Amino acid sequence: MIGFDYGTSNCAVGTMVDSKPELLSLAGHGQYIPSTLYAPSREVIVNWLYQQLSETEQVNFKSQRLRQLQKGQSMLRELALDGIDGDLAFGQAALSAYLDEPDEGYYIKSPKSFLGASGLMPQQIALFEDVVAAMMANVKQLAEQSLQREIEQAVIGRPINFQGLRGEESNRQAIEVLTNAAKRVGFKHVEFQFEPVAAGFEYESCLAKETKVLVVDIGGGTTDCSMLLMGPEYTKLTDRSAHLLGHSGVRVGGNDFDIQLALKGLMPSFGLDSLLKSGKPMPSNSFWQAMAINNINEQTEFYSSSNYRYLEQLQRDAQQPELIARLLNLHENKLSYRIVNGAEQGKIALTDNEQTQVELFDIDEQLMVELKRSLILTSAHRELQNITEVMHEAIEQAQCQPDVVFVTGGTAKSPVLSQFLKQQMPNSRLVVGDHFGSVTAGLTRWAQRLFS
Repeated sequence: MIGFDYGTSNCAVGTMVDSKPELLSLAGHGQYIPSTLYAPSREVIVNWLYQQLSETEQVNFKSQRLRQLQKGQSMLRELALDGIDGDLAFGQAALSAYLDEPDEGYYIKSPKSFLGASGLMPQQIALFEDVVAAMMANVKQLAEQSLQREIEQAVIGRPINFQGLRGEESNRQAIEVLTNAAKRVGFKHVEFQFEPVAAGFEYESCLAKETKVLVVDIGGGTTDCSMLLMGPEYTKLTDRSAHLLGHSGVRVGGNDFDIQLALKGLMPSFGLDSLLKSGKPMPSNSFWQAMAINNINEQTEFYSSSNYRYLEQLQRDAQQPELIARLLNLHENKLSYRIVNGAEQGKIALTDNEQTQVELFDIDEQLMVELKRSLILTSAHRELQNITEVMHEAIEQAQCQPDVVFVTGGTAKSPVLSQFLKQQMPNSRLVVGDHFGSVTAGLTRWAQRLFS
């Protein structure tokens, strides 16, 4: 049995060792594998996945995906003629493959962000299910190699609300995709647990008395808050519903901080905030669309041929056409993920430094942008306000104040964010947990309770 954090930014797996959760080493990826996938063509994902399935599941899968498998087989023959391998890459290898040739292949980061999206066609849902299943199959195989045994039972983390405009309908859609994918790749028993609740379970293991804990889990795609009644007398219970005092979640996470930092910190070097020859400000919509890597519709619009013609006109009208030339280069070579990744690496560097340099020499040999730590706060002002609102919403539901605010998630590493959260809850003790491992460890503890 495992706890499986299928995260927006990273995936991790835990198992119990000597009554304590231990995160598994996933071969060369370490304990955390970035939630990314790269394929030489989108059409071949289904064929790679088919090869990973059991014989029984292959029969079922083929009956559902026959047309896609045939298209993928045709694409594999074309790739072979060009000397291109049809295999998939995951984690850092996927990012490296994308950065090597950003205008080739199919790269997807954080598919979890799209699972609750509104207006998806059945074929789009099927594609996301196959992408998720491929990623899960890879992680499952790595975990089984580490444990040297088959894994059949898993507790998978989930946010309070997935990204989607339809509330519970979006949540049902996302859970159905995750469940179908998990069972397809060989998990026979699958349960879900709210990610902030799981993180709370890990914190509960160190408590000596009953404590009201507000868990703030700032993930890659969502921020979730749970007000929990916790203590040593509750740790062996399998029904904790009476202790879950309040829940709230918002579609704001680390990816949004990266996007905003890219927009406010890097996009001015591509023409944002510059002027037209008329003296009017440069229209900003295309810059936002370029960075909106978690919005399928915005990215589709930005990379349309009609938008490229619009950008060419902007360049002709610009006081600094050389800046818009960089935006055109971004469009031509599909570099949105490259720019946001640069912002993310800058954000990470700003954890320990007041300022850092982001090198974008592959876009322009002269382009290096300085970012300051304070920009994290100012660029993500709206996102921080949203986080504040969900914290207070969980407290209002619980109708009590927390004794402790327990913060987890990779973005929580930023001292700017920690200071901000302290200001929001001045009368509660702030504890910053394992930035990546708390959710996985808590899911692992819950798996032991459910499946033992």
